[in-house]
Amino acid sequence: MNVLGISGSMRRNGNTAMLVAAILDRVREAGIETEYLTLADMDIQPCTGCEACKDAKWCVLEDDDWGAVAQKMIDCEVLVIGAPTYYYDINGQTKNLIDRTYSLYHDRRLSGRGGVAVTVCADRGCERSLETLEGFLNTHGFSYLGYVCGRGYNPGDVQKDKWAMKKASAVANAIVRYLRPED
Repeated sequence: MNVLGISGSMRRNGNTAMLVAAILDRVREAGIETEYLTLADMDIQPCTGCEACKDAKWCVLEDDDWGAVAQKMIDCEVLVIGAPTYYYDINGQTKNLIDRTYSLYHDRRLSGRGGVAVTVCADRGCERSLETLEGFLNTHGFSYLGYVCGRGYNPGDVQKDKWAMKKASAVANAIVRYLRPED
């Protein structure tokens, strides 16, 4: 069993990373294998809209890190995807990753997995960011296991958001129940 957590934040140890990690830590405590990726140091180019992926069944852009991340998404059983909120929506790096998964949509290569959306905002905009992540999960046919919206600007602020930390624990428990329904 494999749960993949992706932080789309360009801050390696920022609030989005902390919230995704909080979920993965609880899942790992239950004895389930997890893996964490940060897009902070990765090069994920935008989709060019070339439509060549319809025939190739994979994004034809090959000179960046997207393919390795996409393969891990295909291989996981549950995806926890997190993004910070920039101007009332997810940041560009996460959006590039999502847009490029159009190449996986043609054969529904991501459907059937569990999915969790995580967003963080300083003040406002989490709702719209959450809608973008939910749209990605819904379009690809993920079983939606929940969401967490946290508040924080400076690194570590999200850990003071008691509602978000409690919700992260509840979402982690939902992942455990999803992967181990017999327990």
